Amino acid sequence: QVQLVESGGGLVQPGGSLRLSCLASGISFSNYVMGWYRQAPGKERELVATINRSATTTYADSVKGRFTISRDNAKNTVFLQMNSLKPEDTAVYSCNARRVIENHWGQGTQVTVSS
Repeated sequence: QVQLVESGGGLVQPGGSLRLSCLASGISFSNYVMGWYRQAPGKERELVATINRSATTTYADSVKGRFTISRDNAKNTVFLQMNSLKPEDTAVYSCNARRVIENHWGQGTQVTVSS
């Protein structure tokens, strides 16, 4: 059974930082493209960042220079370091594992940026 469990969300002031983690089980983690997505209230889910098997990364324009995605294959974990957070970053952040026709999702973790 595939499980993706996110952690690290919470309430932070504008300009602050958070580090999200996603622990994967039930998959051969190193073979998957891992990604972070987010969905704000009333908006569609959007891609935040991805990291492939070779650790090549991609980012949404809105988070470039502020967010960093990384992975630790030994620990089956993908991270999202979020710096200089803005109120518009408020959303539920979900972890994704993708390979060929497989597509797995975590339950998500709430990130709220507010003073």
